[in-house]
Amino acid sequence: MNRIDQLFTNLKTEGRPAMIAYITGGDPTLAASAKVAVALEHSGVDILELGIPFSDPLADGATIQAAAGRAIAAGASVPGILDLIREIRKSSQIPIVLFAYLNPLYIYGFESFQRDAAEAGVDGLLLLDLPPQEAARNNELAASKGLKTIRLIAPTTPSERLQEITDAAEGFIYYVSREGVTGEQTSLSADIAERVAAIRALTKVPVAVGFGISNPEQAATVAKLADGVVVGSAIVRKIGEIGDIPELPVKIADFVRPIAEAVHGVKR
Repeated sequence: MNRIDQLFTNLKTEGRPAMIAYITGGDPTLAASAKVAVALEHSGVDILELGIPFSDPLADGATIQAAAGRAIAAGASVPGILDLIREIRKSSQIPIVLFAYLNPLYIYGFESFQRDAAEAGVDGLLLLDLPPQEAARNNELAASKGLKTIRLIAPTTPSERLQEITDAAEGFIYYVSREGVTGEQTSLSADIAERVAAIRALTKVPVAVGFGISNPEQAATVAKLADGVVVGSAIVRKIGEIGDIPELPVKIADFVRPIAEAVHGVKR
């Protein structure tokens, strides 16, 4: 069974939601990212979302844009990210979802990328700029090669498109809890519960909520409503502040642990 499916099966038995963490691959370096990834698992992270840095990350705010710039400047590339995953797999079996834009994967060769990613140990792929109806028009883009296809749903997604997206979703659905780009927020959207309920009415695929969640209190609130909680920009900001020092993995783990504990403390 795919690691993502196995995780959510186990969590359902345990009666708790998933803690999902995002980092940009190669920020501050590929070697540092591998150590941070393992440290995140030890801090209580259940799923790792790993961003492939791209020069034009339209869905991302200033924090993740800056991280992508640092990673690219340090030499990160698609082959380098695959090597990073191979390094992580030497000591960890945490489910890994790659966050990516289509352009660098298409240059690599989309079919080859999916094959190589699966062989490296990737479990799921979320393409930020490939809607399901566009993928369906191209057999190469529609084929999954064993990777779970993670789909995004936004507050602005019209009701008539919800069924189409949920029908195409695998692994889990990422509900973007607010409009705009990635980034930390001081408050949560008021309609998360309503929107998650509407998605759950259409599918049995787990629903994770992200965009703007940055502290244990917010994470605990969302954990009561969803099957998973995604924290990204807050972690990426910390990585940027700390920089490439030997203590980086420990410091990131110390930052994330209280958030993970808040998520895991929610029982169903």
